[in-house]
Amino acid sequence: MQRNTTVPAWAGALAGLVSGGVALGVAQLVAGVVGPATFPVVAVGDATVDLTPAPVKDFAIRAFGENDKAVLLGGVLVVLAAVAALIGSLSRRLPAVGYLGFVLFGVIGVLAVVTRPDAGALDVVPTVVGVAAGAWALGWLLRRAAGGTTSHMPAAAPSERGSSAAPSGRAASGAPQQDGAADEREGAGQRQGADVPEGAGQPEGAGERETAGRPEGEADAGALGGRGAVERPAVMRAGGEVAVFDRRRLLTGVAGGAVVAGAGAVLGSRLGARQTVDAARGGVTLPRAATPAKPLPAGADLRIGGLSPFVTPNKDFYRVDTALVVPQVDPAEWTLRIHGMVDRPVELTFADLLKLPLTEADVTLTCVSNEVGGPYVGNARWLGARMADVLRRAGLRADADMLLSTSADGFTCGTPVDVVMDGRDALFAVAMNGEVLPVDHGFPVRQVVPGLYGYVSATKWVVDIKVTRFDRDQAYWTPRGWSAMGPIKTQSRIDVPRQGGSLKAGPATIAGVAWAQHTGVDAVEVRVDRGQWREARLAEVPGPDTWRQWAIDWVATPGEHTIEVRATDASGRTQTEQPAPPAPDGASGWHAVTVQVA
Repeated sequence: MQRNTTVPAWAGALAGLVSGGVALGVAQLVAGVVGPATFPVVAVGDATVDLTPAPVKDFAIRAFGENDKAVLLGGVLVVLAAVAALIGSLSRRLPAVGYLGFVLFGVIGVLAVVTRPDAGALDVVPTVVGVAAGAWALGWLLRRAAGGTTSHMPAAAPSERGSSAAPSGRAASGAPQQDGAADEREGAGQRQGADVPEGAGQPEGAGERETAGRPEGEADAGALGGRGAVERPAVMRAGGEVAVFDRRRLLTGVAGGAVVAGAGAVLGSRLGARQTVDAARGGVTLPRAATPAKPLPAGADLRIGGLSPFVTPNKDFYRVDTALVVPQVDPAEWTLRIHGMVDRPVELTFADLLKLPLTEADVTLTCVSNEVGGPYVGNARWLGARMADVLRRAGLRADADMLLSTSADGFTCGTPVDVVMDGRDALFAVAMNGEVLPVDHGFPVRQVVPGLYGYVSATKWVVDIKVTRFDRDQAYWTPRGWSAMGPIKTQSRIDVPRQGGSLKAGPATIAGVAWAQHTGVDAVEVRVDRGQWREARLAEVPGPDTWRQWAIDWVATPGEHTIEVRATDASGRTQTEQPAPPAPDGASGWHAVTVQVA
């Protein structure tokens, strides 16, 4: 039986969009039970991060900063929405297209999930269940849009087509009955059984004039006119099933689908939140440091308005990593495995780590993606076990030169062995600024290594250390074009005044921070409008591993002015004026700001 679809394109697109939302909402709900990282959008986003070329990642960080992950997920959702709408539109006449489209999306989602480093057998369940729910929702919405019920008419009776056959029980005249009389007989209370002569009440030839110019088959429909004539579609006269678009049923179905999608997403997020380690983190009692940090010297913070404080609050500390969903690692289940080129493989639990002598140290961290004058640098007081002490337990072999560390979400970085073992305060950190390590910053354990950019040293959520060699293994960023070693370059930044700021003429202060981790900053110089370099006054520091505040007085005169800064480290090296981008081993150049003075 033929079915004639009358669902407009916009309705099909709307049905596809909502069914896609149902698929994601249900998948989010199931992922809340199985694990937040199994949500297919997150898995696809993670795969996108891994496959994205380094220049594109650099652009994303420059353009969107710490919001780059939200932008990526938003982009994935926009693409999914557009494709779902297209699938819905195409499915109006071929429902199989919609089902095939959802299956293809399911395959992509499953592949993204199972290729994650920590994937398990159950991780595909959210994707599979979500795809099934979305495909069913699409079919259901399209059926509602088609009216749910259909009209069916058999082929027209000969009398309706003007044949010479008379109604049963009546004398045949050999000519068609007059249409108006036939219609009257169909109405309740009208005269019954009257035979009307051909052409009664009409001029001769009127019947021919009425049918003239109509398509074949239309004349008979018009001949049924009389009182209240209705022209019927040809398909109804020829037989078949007619789907009539029902806007109201579609929109009520869309509303129901939207409720399911939203409820699934919200409930799934809440279920996922219950799996976070916030409660476990709150239950951690930090031991006292066996080697506490020295008190900050007086004058470490110049306390100038707009100047970055010496200690960066945890909530303001920059976050740059590859994790779209922050790993939720239960400290009761956390272990650190040290293996590879060692005499005795070691495995530590979180409780084991807390029992070790802990060291407290002030260390500034810097991201290699930081542009000259950029925000991806911060200073904190860390508490943790010295990496060198833990590694000595394993017995490092003499020819090992790299520590390949792995996070709970599979990220890897390669740290030079000699840097960790040279006596600096390289830590397996468990606390930050006097509180248990925040989840966003690596709870329960992360690495902190002074003097190296984070991509080769600061592994968050660290769970594995393979002692190896640089000529045998590569970390995550190295095959993507970044330097394997990553020592931090000496840099300085102007915080006050800000780029594009406006000042009043007269006495003003120029201030900022400079860093040269594990070497120390020895001098900072400032010049205005390419004039003479003037040496700034420096704040005190507890050691060579932190940034250093600086400030200089300036008498501002009306007009536009360009201010530049450069630093010299304790070894006597002054940072180069030659600009260089972050890739492959960190940005260089002098930071400059332009201001207006009135």
